Amino acid sequence: MKYGYSKIVSPPFEEAIIKVTEALATEGFGVLTTIDVKATMRKKLDLNYENYTILGACNPTFAHKALEAEKEIGLLLPCNVIVYQTGDDVHVSAMLPSAAMSAVENDAIADIAEEVETRLKKVVDAV
Repeated sequence: MKYGYSKIVSPPFEEAIIKVTEALATEGFGVLTTIDVKATMRKKLDLNYENYTILGACNPTFAHKALEAEKEIGLLLPCNVIVYQTGDDVHVSAMLPSAAMSAVENDAIADIAEEVETRLKKVVDAV
């Protein structure tokens, strides 16, 4: 099952993170968490890892609707968007809520996931 929507982007790594954050804001998302995987791997495992950042994004309106429809849905929130670099290529990927929420047997959640997925795809395409 495909669980992410991805593309290689032209901006350099740090600029791509800024552009993703701006595009998320345009679609009504805020970034709740930022995980610098490279720094974490260096600090915790003394590894030299590639540039890799995980952004935990949340759209409060959709999060509220989802939580009202299914209290346990918090296990699948927030929506992650990643920016990482392999060689000269910078990748931006967003989770597909339809895949992440597919195990939840609740039509209201499926509808919310579809709307959030549309917005996350717009974020990736905007970078």
